[in-house]
Amino acid sequence: HGGAAAAALRRGRARLVGALRVEPLWDPLEQRGLFTRPMLEELQSAGSRGDQARQLIIDLETRGKQAFPVFLSILRDTGQGDLAEMLLQECKTQPVPAQLPDLRPVELELREEKQRKSQYQGALSSLDYEMKADPCGHCLILNNVNFSRESDLSTREGSDIDCEKLERRFKALRFTVLVRRDLNAQEMVLELLKLSRQDHSALDCCIVVILSHGCQTSHIQFPGGVYGTDGKPIPVEKIVNYFNGSNCPSLRGKPKLFFIQACGGEQRDQGFVVDCDSPQDEDPGGPLESDATPFQAPPGNVDEPDAITCLPTPSDILVSYSTFPGFVSWREKSTGSWYVETLDSVLEQYARSEDLLNMLLRVANAVSAKGRYKQIPGCFNFLRKKFFFMCN
Repeated sequence: HGGAAAAALRRGRARLVGALRVEPLWDPLEQRGLFTRPMLEELQSAGSRGDQARQLIIDLETRGKQAFPVFLSILRDTGQGDLAEMLLQECKTQPVPAQLPDLRPVELELREEKQRKSQYQGALSSLDYEMKADPCGHCLILNNVNFSRESDLSTREGSDIDCEKLERRFKALRFTVLVRRDLNAQEMVLELLKLSRQDHSALDCCIVVILSHGCQTSHIQFPGGVYGTDGKPIPVEKIVNYFNGSNCPSLRGKPKLFFIQACGGEQRDQGFVVDCDSPQDEDPGGPLESDATPFQAPPGNVDEPDAITCLPTPSDILVSYSTFPGFVSWREKSTGSWYVETLDSVLEQYARSEDLLNMLLRVANAVSAKGRYKQIPGCFNFLRKKFFFMCN
């Protein structure tokens, strides 16, 4: 009965607020139709875990009798069966007159207030990229480990570890993943062009990951370059432009994400003195390597305008760099690069609940606290909406 369910939730509220683990509930609550994503985002912004739990129970009390058994099922599925049994016992102790008809839940909000909330939630939803396709899109990983003797570039030990992590992670995030290893510059360009010329109409997103040595290059929008195994550089800007609105029409309006694990230069950042409240990390156990190569300035002057005349062309693009332009990016032989190791960990923990930009902040914060030499990832963001991964 709806009244008994609401009463059981009210009486059990104190215990639920104290013991309920809310984090595992968000996805099932949305998948089972009890809450929309904007409603869950509002709940998640309520404050502490206890505050979120309290507001969740209050909202459930107004959802009607059908919501109660669904909520009990979700509790059991998330390992909180003791709380489900407690609510069932509370429900059994609630006296219900036999003559009482099965009433619908009482409408607690005025029509104008409901309309305002509906419009607000619709506006929130319109700020998220649509991610309904399965698979969500293609993911191309270019992993350069061994370089020609003529290139004078060292073997990137540990890069295969990075590659395996990201291949596994993006498959779990519903992408079709293609890995290509040890390509020269021309072969890299051919793979990128092949991907950009595919029909992405039925897909919602596209991801490119590049693991290689890197360098600085002249640029207008996106700095840096990455090396093929023959030691020839490809500007990141050129790579990104293969997928912009002009060159890849079937990805117009859809998010295009680039993750670059390569150096932006050869400066080693030793950091600066911080107070005792700032994060610290011990030196990694293994020897560190960088993906740096010297920057050769091009002849002549290079114009770098502050704006371009047509912004829609590079829209819906995000380029995440493993390091700040001009500095090295650190990699360990046994565990892979700091950037990829942290990115993989953050995606594992937060991809179900947070948008991409928020997760990249977590990556930057964690990587910046590592080691004797310092590194901080960053991104160039031309996305127009929030990006949420679709998780299995």
